[in-house]
Amino acid sequence: MLSIESLSKNYRKSNILRDISFTVNPGEIVGLTGENGAGKSTMLNILATLSRPSAGTITLHDLHYQRNTKNVRKQIGFVPQDIAIWEEFTVEENMIFFEKLSWKNKTNKQLRELCLDMKLEKWKEPVHTLSGGMKRKLNIAISLIHDPLLLLLDEPTVGIDLKSRKEIGDYLHKQARNNGKMILYTSHDMDEIISLCDRVFCIGKDPFYYKLLQDSGKNPILL
Repeated sequence: MLSIESLSKNYRKSNILRDISFTVNPGEIVGLTGENGAGKSTMLNILATLSRPSAGTITLHDLHYQRNTKNVRKQIGFVPQDIAIWEEFTVEENMIFFEKLSWKNKTNKQLRELCLDMKLEKWKEPVHTLSGGMKRKLNIAISLIHDPLLLLLDEPTVGIDLKSRKEIGDYLHKQARNNGKMILYTSHDMDEIISLCDRVFCIGKDPFYYKLLQDSGKNPILL
């Protein structure tokens, strides 16, 4: 289980996150919504160990974030909003490159199967020739090479076609239900959040997202 207790983040005199507590259970997809600047990306950066909180405690399966940072990182897959892949490499070359940096060794066959499971059939093609949806799938596949327990996704389907969006959603459901992954997912697309997520948390004071989710019957939790 991922447990966040009384987490806060300050930048100079600004409180980006204030006294936030929640949990994410194995096999669960949790949505994180809120207006721009509410702190969603800041939260994911903290959970990805790219930034430290100003206060609060985070544990992942009894591993304390600050005392066990190296071991925590081995259990995290992070997909930033900006696509982070090598455009001139092929899909295969990207997967092999990132496997070399991974905590776990995978064969080329295993890497290929990981892509095929996401319906990413391209393999020998340079990434710059792929559609936006295919690039997003590759970004997610790379984050899963080391079989993380926790998957953090920051707007992973922004700007892509509906078919790719559905395929990514189906794949994430499979990862949560069949493999027990904990998934924390940010998006401004309320239809996507409603259909994909088991629970939803709203960050910030803007009631817009909260009311939309309430009206859908999703029963969001205000952080």
